[in-house]
Amino acid sequence: MRFGVNMVEPGSRAEFRGQGAAGRRPRVRRRDCGRPPGDAGAVPGAGARRGGHFDGAAGHVRAQRAVLPPAVLARDVATTDQYSGGRLELGLGAGYVREEFEAAGLPWPGRRVDHVERTVVELRKLFADPEHQPRPAQDGGPPLMLGGWGDLMLTLAAEHADTIALTGAPTAKGGGLVGLAGVDAFAERVSFVRSRLGGRTAEINVLVQMVVVTDDRRAALTDLERFAPDMSVDAIGELPTLLAGPVPEIVAQIERMREQFGITYVSVLERSLDAFAPVLKHLK
Repeated sequence: MRFGVNMVEPGSRAEFRGQGAAGRRPRVRRRDCGRPPGDAGAVPGAGARRGGHFDGAAGHVRAQRAVLPPAVLARDVATTDQYSGGRLELGLGAGYVREEFEAAGLPWPGRRVDHVERTVVELRKLFADPEHQPRPAQDGGPPLMLGGWGDLMLTLAAEHADTIALTGAPTAKGGGLVGLAGVDAFAERVSFVRSRLGGRTAEINVLVQMVVVTDDRRAALTDLERFAPDMSVDAIGELPTLLAGPVPEIVAQIERMREQFGITYVSVLERSLDAFAPVLKHLK
C-alpha cells in the first residue's frame, strides 16, 4: 500500500516526521494553484525548493490541472524526472476551481476534460519521440495519475492512467466541490472506472479530506458533518474520504477500504499530515 500527502510546499514538517521504512515513506505531491500557462517553473520548482536535493520522500509531483501548453509541460516534466532520478509521477486533473481557469485565460466550464485528453496524448507522443529534448529519465515518461469523479474524467483515466485518483466529491456547475459523496456513490464510481479499464490494470487512489485522531470518534464525526451536511453521523463514519477515531480504528478503516474498494494508495491533505503520521506505523 502507498501513501501520499498533498502539499503546497514540499519538504515540510521534517519530511513527514520520518515515518515509514524505505519505500513506504509518504510521497510528496506538488499542488500548483492558479498558475498561468506561461509559468514554466511550476513543476521543477517542487524539486528545486528542496535545496537541490530530491529524495525518496518526494517521489510524486502533481500538476493540479492541465493548463500549461503540452510542449511546456513536457519540458518541465522531463527535467524534473531527470532531477529526481526517475522517481517522478505526473498527476493531472480537469480542475474544479473556476478562478484558477480564469487566471490562466481558459474558459469555464469549457471542455476541460478534452483539454486534459489532448495534453495526455501530446505528452505520450513527445516522450515517445527519441528526438524530443529534454528526455525524461523513465522510458516513455513518468507514470501518469489522472484524478476526478465524473464519467468523462474517469473514462479518460481508465484509458490512460497508471493510477486513478478518486476525489470523492462531484464538481459544482459553477466551480468548486459539492459535499462528499456517500459510500454507495463511492462504490459505484469504483465499479464504473473498473468496468472501463478494458483489461488494463490501474492503481486506485483516494484523497482523504480530513484525518482526526481521537478517542471520541463519534464527536469527531459530528464535527465533520460540514463535509457532508446531508448525511447522518453513522454514514459519515463509513466514508473512505474522512478518517476519524483512535489510531487502531483508522488503521482498520483503511484496511476495509483496501478490501471493499481495492484502494492501494491513500493520500491526505497537508492539514492532516501530523495526524496521519502515526497511522503509517501500523499499515503494511
